[in-house]
Amino acid sequence: MTEHHALDEIDLRILAELQKDGRIRNNELAERVGLSEPPCRRRVRSLRERGYVSAIRATLDEKLLGYEVISYVLIQLQSQAQATLQAFEKSIAAIPLVQQSWRISGDADYLLKCVARNVEGMHQQLLQFSGMPEVRHIRTFPVLGVAKDAPLPLPRVPSASGPAQ
Repeated sequence: MTEHHALDEIDLRILAELQKDGRIRNNELAERVGLSEPPCRRRVRSLRERGYVSAIRATLDEKLLGYEVISYVLIQLQSQAQATLQAFEKSIAAIPLVQQSWRISGDADYLLKCVARNVEGMHQQLLQFSGMPEVRHIRTFPVLGVAKDAPLPLPRVPSASGPAQ
């Protein structure tokens, strides 16, 4: 495991730029954050090794690729026993149209982000979920549109002259 180092202002600027464009070239990134290329490359490598950058990937447009329906699905399981959770997670992992799955607390146990080619495809997904022996209750929320899709807000580094406001 790598030793933990606090983030400084340059690290935060690098992270902000990578959130805007994960494909940015090192020379452009270095210029934007006020470094020369070799230290910028080292910092990016360090941020990856320390886990601050978990992945860099393209965000694809679902609708242009033929997935007309995006939905969020709340799943309540029959129990919270470890075997039940593991069986459900294994089943969900095998379904490619389930894009993300979060274990949550509250009235439901999981929140899934799903895509489907059409409403009938979404219906088939729901039937697939309801056929799983671990599932007690399903609630689905079809997405009508995206109101906000923002990058992660980054913390501020306190200035040397005093605490941040």
